[in-house]
Amino acid sequence: MTVTNKAGHKKNYDFAELPVAEPMQHALATAFAARSRVWTSHLTAESYRRNIGLFAEFLSELDSPPDDLDDLTVAVLRNWRDRHISTSTGKSVLSSVRAVLQRDPRIAAGLVADELARRIPKPTPSKQGYEESERDRVMLAAERQFRAAWLRIGENTRLLNRWREGCVPEGSREWRISEVLDHIARTGEAPRTFHPRGGSSVTNRSLLGGWGPEKTWGRLFLTREELTALAVVLTGRFGWNLSVYDRMPAPTAAPSAGETASVTYQVQVEKRRAGGGRWFSTENITDSGADSAGRLITRALEATAHARNLVGRLKPGTDLLMAARDHRSEPKHGDLDRPAPVGPVSFGVSDDMGKRWSRSHKLGGSPFQRSRRTVVTAEKRPLQHTRGTHESTYVLPDKKVQRASRDDFEDGALEALEKALAAVFGGKVKDKPDPEHQATATVDCEDEESSPWPAPAGGCGADFLLCLACSNAHVHPGHHPRLAHLHQQIVSLRSVLDDHTFRERWNDHLLRLEDLRSDKKVGPAAWKAALARVSDTDRTIVQLLLKDDLAP
Repeated sequence: MTVTNKAGHKKNYDFAELPVAEPMQHALATAFAARSRVWTSHLTAESYRRNIGLFAEFLSELDSPPDDLDDLTVAVLRNWRDRHISTSTGKSVLSSVRAVLQRDPRIAAGLVADELARRIPKPTPSKQGYEESERDRVMLAAERQFRAAWLRIGENTRLLNRWREGCVPEGSREWRISEVLDHIARTGEAPRTFHPRGGSSVTNRSLLGGWGPEKTWGRLFLTREELTALAVVLTGRFGWNLSVYDRMPAPTAAPSAGETASVTYQVQVEKRRAGGGRWFSTENITDSGADSAGRLITRALEATAHARNLVGRLKPGTDLLMAARDHRSEPKHGDLDRPAPVGPVSFGVSDDMGKRWSRSHKLGGSPFQRSRRTVVTAEKRPLQHTRGTHESTYVLPDKKVQRASRDDFEDGALEALEKALAAVFGGKVKDKPDPEHQATATVDCEDEESSPWPAPAGGCGADFLLCLACSNAHVHPGHHPRLAHLHQQIVSLRSVLDDHTFRERWNDHLLRLEDLRSDKKVGPAAWKAALARVSDTDRTIVQLLLKDDLAP
């Protein structure tokens, strides 16, 4: 069975090696082939093939292994499920094997199909975003390594350009080094001396100061570890997936309307799982100074310029950003999902490269997934994925988000409490009026000069309905009829106003009146009795309040 990846490379998978009967081998191969039509990478195919192998081994260990897929029973599938459902890895195995088995029409219906269709919980993500101190360590290590490489390449590039312009004294040490740099730029390799008995060595090692990469071809090319450091910094800044770096074209400068102080790059980002027609998106990133996000793009272009120029000569039309001189002069093309090397230049960053980089800096495992999680949760928006994936895979399982949410929940609860307290009667309930207080349209005011809503010219500037929220308000039985009638009229507005308008204009006033009506204040019985004592004056004043015709 052959799987063709997105790049057109083919890879064969032999199902005759599975430890099951030949009919089962044929059935699994056929179902696998049907499922493979939606895959674009060999990595996906190999993952499914490995899990199908686990399923075949499981079947072979049964007392009576089934000969074909239509011999599967509910009991066998339940046993298979129980073996894997308790771990995140096991859930992934169950999901991929089910996706293959469901391609066989013989088990598309019935009890076996129902068992196969049982819900499999999503695996719990094993990676967490970085804590601040952890992220600082990773970014500092990557930034230092890439900056050192960028400075080295920049210094040698300036010398080479001066030599090409005829600005270096002929025969000088700089001139001799420049000749070597020109050879490195054209071939990717320092000049070598070949010995009669075989083997070779770097020519003029004493002139170059050594024979290691940084003294020879590394003068103009990033090493693979330095390219990995660049990718770590890019992920830490932009949250890009590791797979993006394999095929990212070199960013281009967007047209600028007379702008000279800054440059905006158009960066094409590949979203491999988005589906046909949605594989690519373009991000605009501006270099406006040393601390801007675009300055990193500028330096990445400068550090990879010689590698990209060499590739352009060897294979015209190829201009991928993440290019490094491989430690081998003729690197092998082992991973067919990634672009093939061109001459001594390889592209992108593999997961193994990330792990090796992290080990060399004593930082634990590969930093890319954790760094991406850190950026995504900090940005609080999807990056190269859907809103559902953003919430379920990145936000909800993240412990930092969970800890931060506690504060958000607390703030929300306090805000809700504050709003609830603001929507209660704020004054005092009295048995009789105080002649020192001033009557308003709704209550008696103890001191309008100390109003929470002072008027520019002095006194109180509040709407009379806001008197119900004021600590200077006093309500005695003489107010009950008018307030009970006001409550009744506001309730009646619900049927003639839309919900938004009612909430914005009347809801808080209604809540304060209902709080005043409660057992702890006036009481429902006294409130109901007061309705029988509503006067024409009360009705007139309430009508004016409802029409906003009363000025404070």
